[in-house]
Amino acid sequence: MIQHPAFTVEPWSVRECRLHLDVLAQTESVFALSNGHIGLRGNLEEGEPYGQPGTYLNSVYDLRPLPYAEAGYGYPESGQTVVNVTNGKLIRLLVDDEPFDVRYGTLHEHERVLDMRAGTLTRRANWSSPTGGQVRVTSTRLVSFTHRAVAAILYEVEAIDRPRRVVVQSELVANETLGSLGGDPRAASVLESPLVLEENVPAKDGVAIMVHCTRSSGLRVAAAMWHDVDGPEGTRVEAEGSGDVSRVTVATQLEPGRPLRLVKLFSYGWSAKRSRAAMHDQVVAALAAARLVGWEGLCADQRQFLDDFWDGADVEVEGDAEVQQAVRFALFHLLQSAARLEDRPIAGKGLTGSGYDGHAFWDSEIFVLPVLTFTYSRAAAYALAWRKSTLPSAEERARQLGLTGAAFPWRTINGEEGSGYWPAGTAAFHVNADIAHAVTAYVDATGDTAFERDTGLPLLVATARLWCALGHHDADGRYRIDGVTGPDEYSAVADNNVYTNLMAQQNLREAAEVATRHPDLAAGLGVSVEETATWRDAAKAMTIPYDDRLGVHPQSEGFTKHGLWNFAATGPDRYPLLLHFPYFDLYRRQVVKQADLVLAMHLRGDAFTPEEKARNFAYYEALTVRDSSLSACTQAVMAAEVGQLELAYRYLGEAALMDLKDLENNTVDGIHMASLAGAWVALVAGFGGMRAGQGRLCFAPRLPSGITRLAFRLRYRGSLVCVTVTRKATHYRLREGPPITLTHHGERFRLNTEPVTRPNPLTPVPEQHIHQPPGREPAPRHSN
Repeated sequence: MIQHPAFTVEPWSVRECRLHLDVLAQTESVFALSNGHIGLRGNLEEGEPYGQPGTYLNSVYDLRPLPYAEAGYGYPESGQTVVNVTNGKLIRLLVDDEPFDVRYGTLHEHERVLDMRAGTLTRRANWSSPTGGQVRVTSTRLVSFTHRAVAAILYEVEAIDRPRRVVVQSELVANETLGSLGGDPRAASVLESPLVLEENVPAKDGVAIMVHCTRSSGLRVAAAMWHDVDGPEGTRVEAEGSGDVSRVTVATQLEPGRPLRLVKLFSYGWSAKRSRAAMHDQVVAALAAARLVGWEGLCADQRQFLDDFWDGADVEVEGDAEVQQAVRFALFHLLQSAARLEDRPIAGKGLTGSGYDGHAFWDSEIFVLPVLTFTYSRAAAYALAWRKSTLPSAEERARQLGLTGAAFPWRTINGEEGSGYWPAGTAAFHVNADIAHAVTAYVDATGDTAFERDTGLPLLVATARLWCALGHHDADGRYRIDGVTGPDEYSAVADNNVYTNLMAQQNLREAAEVATRHPDLAAGLGVSVEETATWRDAAKAMTIPYDDRLGVHPQSEGFTKHGLWNFAATGPDRYPLLLHFPYFDLYRRQVVKQADLVLAMHLRGDAFTPEEKARNFAYYEALTVRDSSLSACTQAVMAAEVGQLELAYRYLGEAALMDLKDLENNTVDGIHMASLAGAWVALVAGFGGMRAGQGRLCFAPRLPSGITRLAFRLRYRGSLVCVTVTRKATHYRLREGPPITLTHHGERFRLNTEPVTRPNPLTPVPEQHIHQPPGREPAPRHSN
């Protein structure tokens, strides 16, 4: 039986009150710390036992071959896999010569607490060795938001019953042994010894430094550590290093009441171009800056950074304590994944694990960036600037495929396509429109015209050109995009996927408008008046299939004519379907892995009438099996819009608790960033009814029975707006910034310094009967 982690439900922390080794890997993901540059899994300091070791630097990868039974033109020759870099978390402890190992002796107490206001992970253990030596161990670690290259650990050991001889070994270790995560294709490939040693300088002068180079990709990685030791008189400190290990050893005799206190600061840096000496100096300098403020200063800066973030991003949920904890957990991890990106990607698992090989996907732009755009917009700008930096690779990929413009990869770390399965990789061209959508949404929310000129315009132009190369006008003048794969990975290489066509339509329109606003810059990109007219013509004539017989939009042309999947004969142990059935069988049936047409209704709601939304939602509910963590939040949003509030509430719970309850049994290799973002999306866009675009910020709040009050904050065009939704009314307050025009259930009003309250209309009883495939119903919510 699969075991799941258990955490206490608290508003601002995630607490594990007992150590359960059978779910150690899952908790390592949940307790991971990151700042978008450095990622530390929540491994125990002593290094063993572990589920999966993990120390990551954003965009540090190595190459691996992508073998094919039958090669084909345009297939990627190599893939990228995130590297587990030098581990600086290790602090081993010996008590009277017995190693501190929770598998041996007696673990009297053990607690770990992720504090989402302090930005720290604290561990407390009371342990007796097999020979009876009892000690109390307390550690607190952080990955600094204000010192991008620095992490730190405060480690304290105290003898409890009588004097104890204690030895602490603090280490930097490279090329740790990694275990296999099984045959799941979503798991990472295992790299054997990916780091080649270039330098190992022991800490004889206080700072230990190690420099490595990745074996195939040629990236140089440096790590350094420094210690501040406070122990009893006679405490000895020694340093040594060789090969892939650098160690500082502290030995002392502890009396009860006089603990040993060790502060470990460690820093990281990497570069594809800088020399060994430059990287050496870089990590030493990062430590010097951290030493200047010390442990207490790092903690104070961390708290202040998070106070500022929560002040503009917090979400309050009354009536459901689990969801309250989960949405703050989600926002905290999203911030961790992006705070110090600085032109790097946001991977599908962030920096919490090696799942999906550490790749970034389209879900960053569609699920994660919308949250960041309204809560911490600079991170969204960083992520899109990274996309722009990969534009040369995307343009080269388009040329390889015989296309113009840019063909961005479905999965990648360095900007090159990393998927060897072209029906669900290369054919998923919608990623290009997803990037354009994120650009448009960011500029709309921030009014950042400099970004629009420098980053947005090149991305919009390159992606618009791709759609003109992919599509064509048929004999009736309709614009078709054939042979593509939409978000639903159980349908591939289809004609006129509605999601793809609607997003491409928006991409073409926005590219034409932005090019017109910046004619000189557009001309520098070779854009002519004739080209923008071509974009507008294609957008205007875009084919949007509709099934008149059923009164719904087919997900793609002909989809509603496919045979239905035999859901009744598919047992619960046969999900996810991708692990138990051939793709050939999935592709020719009406079965949906994740929201596709329903996602189109969320992002392009202007293209559907309310009646069409209700009918479409009901039709696709019966086909969607949610074998992807990306689905539940979108279904929550659209369920709320069509009046299915209790169903939306169930989907909210699924999205929000994906990792805290390990609902898909794969939190072992990292947490699901897009699903975490979905918790915010389901609350704010679902029950808050928030929609934004073309300078308008609109709300249509409605609450399910399990939530009595919902309050959230978001930033739009320089204004910080606070929205509080209760059963009967919604209260709007302007916290800072200029006055702003808002819309409440279709009524426009001006929000100034005085708060505004508007009544919430009653939600009409839905006419559509909704049901899911047998056994795939979302779990009920038990609010409290």
